[in-house]
Amino acid sequence: MILEHIKEFSRHAHSYDSHTCVQKEVAKYLVSGVKSKPKSILDLGCGSGEVYKNIDWEIEHFVGVDSSQEMSDKHPTCKDIDIINEDFESSTLALKLQPSYDLLISSSALQWSHDIEKMIQFASFTCKEGAFAVFTDKTFETIYTLSGLEVFLPNAQALLKIFEKYFTCKSEIKTFKISFSDNLSAFRYIKQSGVSGGKKRLSVSQTKSLIQNYPLTYLEFEVLFIWGTPKTLEL
Repeated sequence: MILEHIKEFSRHAHSYDSHTCVQKEVAKYLVSGVKSKPKSILDLGCGSGEVYKNIDWEIEHFVGVDSSQEMSDKHPTCKDIDIINEDFESSTLALKLQPSYDLLISSSALQWSHDIEKMIQFASFTCKEGAFAVFTDKTFETIYTLSGLEVFLPNAQALLKIFEKYFTCKSEIKTFKISFSDNLSAFRYIKQSGVSGGKKRLSVSQTKSLIQNYPLTYLEFEVLFIWGTPKTLEL
């Protein structure tokens, strides 16, 4: 069963210490749902380490995978952390990993997969427990409706069906809102946060028109959270 919650950020964009406040909140909530205190952890799309920063139990081995050297250079380091600079969909990644981890976690990353079902299936063979947070197609919904752009983020219900093929899981949908003092600040946030995927889809004139006519004082985000155990372990 999917439960829906709303988290709203009422501060203005310029008051944040970065342009990733939603991703930080997502990672914090995702980790809070992990109750087993796993000792070995694989983080796909680890970025600058938001998942690791929220782990409050003792671990023995943490492996982070991220294709961005710039981002992973900001990840916390210690003797128990290994960072692999590689696309998490790379065909050679499995050769660099252990056969299995107590926990495979991925926060705000799987929505960029070229084949998300393949990644979910891979995860089910690589862990004893999985935790996932994926931005879905209700993110920036008003912008897509007004602009006529094709939505490229996955649908939450369709994505849940895929997860349920490979995991016995519980799920939640959380809706986030960030309020802004003006539309230009909101659209700058989109560009700088990375949630949009970095793809340019509108002309300059179309973008200006969208900024001028955007009717809301906030941006919308929707995230599907999944916690579960691989069905392969039940066989």
